[in-house]
Amino acid sequence: MYEEFKRVITKEFEMTDIGLMAYYLGIEVKQNKEGIFISQESYTKEILKKFKMDDCKPISTPVECGAKLTKHDEGESVDPTFFKSLVGSLRYLTYTRPNILYVVRLVSRYIENPTTTHLKTAKRILRYLKGDSDDRKSTTGFVFFMGDTAFTWMLKKQPIVTLSTYEAEYVAATSCVCHAIWLRNLLKELSMPQEEPT
Repeated sequence: MYEEFKRVITKEFEMTDIGLMAYYLGIEVKQNKEGIFISQESYTKEILKKFKMDDCKPISTPVECGAKLTKHDEGESVDPTFFKSLVGSLRYLTYTRPNILYVVRLVSRYIENPTTTHLKTAKRILRYLKGDSDDRKSTTGFVFFMGDTAFTWMLKKQPIVTLSTYEAEYVAATSCVCHAIWLRNLLKELSMPQEEPT
């Protein structure tokens, strides 16, 4: 079917077959037997360089927990053109990085009158992208206490690439609950059953 379509279309229009698509409008395309995979790794590096954040300190989350932004945030006004350029670049990244969609939408609300607080939040997204550019996997971490003593903990990359921060939190919570069930069963085997909730 594909070959027939190609034959018909080349009859109608002047065109050249240059093989499988590898790059299109800043989106890298890899095609193999497992499927078609898209990413914007080069574009991410470009915007980090453009906004002078290529040497920034990486962080593991795109937004601070419980962050609330308002139009009347304290802070000095920043150049709206610069802020619009930054937010526009981040918005284009959400095509392949839905995990930053929430926070990009959040900062997009303030493109008309941005303050240093809004800019700091937008730059945090860049710091997250810098720290997450290798494999885009989130990190799961938890610690269990018995009384006041921490007796087991874990911190490791998640086995999958999640599509949002909410999904990453769900994966982390699932991993934590599985570990809690295992610990409760272990303590029961050691004749120390836990009656109270973990």
